[in-house]
Amino acid sequence: MQVIFGIIYHFIGGFASGSFYIPYKKVRGWSWESYWIIGGLFSWLIIPFVAAWLTVPGFMEIIRATGGPTLFWTYFWGVLWGIGGLTFGLAMRYLGLSLGMSVALGFCSAFGSLIPPIYRDLFTDDTTNTFSSMLSHSGGQLVLLGVFVCLLGILICGRAGMMKEKELSDEQKKASIQEFNLVKGLIVATVSGILSACFNFGIEAGKPMAMVAIGNGSNPLFQNNEIFVVLLWGGLTTNFIWCMILNARNRTFRDYTNKRTPLRANYIFAALAGTTWFLQFFFYGMGESKLGNGASSWILHMAFIILVSSMWGLTLKEWKGVSKKTFATIATGILVIILSVMLVGYGNSKTD
Repeated sequence: MQVIFGIIYHFIGGFASGSFYIPYKKVRGWSWESYWIIGGLFSWLIIPFVAAWLTVPGFMEIIRATGGPTLFWTYFWGVLWGIGGLTFGLAMRYLGLSLGMSVALGFCSAFGSLIPPIYRDLFTDDTTNTFSSMLSHSGGQLVLLGVFVCLLGILICGRAGMMKEKELSDEQKKASIQEFNLVKGLIVATVSGILSACFNFGIEAGKPMAMVAIGNGSNPLFQNNEIFVVLLWGGLTTNFIWCMILNARNRTFRDYTNKRTPLRANYIFAALAGTTWFLQFFFYGMGESKLGNGASSWILHMAFIILVSSMWGLTLKEWKGVSKKTFATIATGILVIILSVMLVGYGNSKTD
């Protein structure tokens, strides 16, 4: 039952992540940076505090009593993840849900599995769970095979994007994705996928806080809510600075008070998007506490997000008007990425 509940929680989290960008599409008359940071204030500041306050008694006292190194590394990984989250939003902006999420999260799952063992090889005395040990064990070899398959899937998705760009006119492409740009989108999706893996590293860095929360009587199901408060401060820092720069450069500060736009609706939809975004990690934390293996949980989470976002991409007709060959290509690419995620997850389960 532990495993079943863990999978259910990960599916709910994946559904939230794969769906969070939908409310942003309802925002009218605002620039991207304006609605992104309003949603972000809910994602990375308001809702994490509320969640921790409801589920972890004395969560701020735990943070105040935590040592500097733990706080620093949790926040540091959050800052790097924040860059990934920022470019993740841009990937959705330029590529749409199905292609953008598939490429970004494909890279995220691959690098999230490879970076920790490479780090242990180069900078620690650990002789287990290293890149070297992966090469000599069946579980590690499966992970490496999954990474290779993932990159193959990304190439197939990229090929589908190029086919779409050739087949459709600018008007057709922008009918479903207003700012479609394949080159920009693939670049930011790659950066996003690599740096978004830092979120998982931040959870590992903040584990001492979760252990204290459990020791103080908190339900282990919600232990990661303590970590998210600090980790998401890092993400907020990166995104807030960049969005303010864009507001100044594009002279879009007026968006927040522009009465010629539906202000109330814009704030509500941005807040809904931000809240939905946080729910992915609220349920991810619950799923990870049930399954008890961070790497495999991360990969399972990625698989569900790719699956859900792909369904949304089809529902929103992001591939309307393309040939059957192009549609079959993007479908194949998504399925290959999902297969790779499963391979990596299974390989990690054999090495955990």
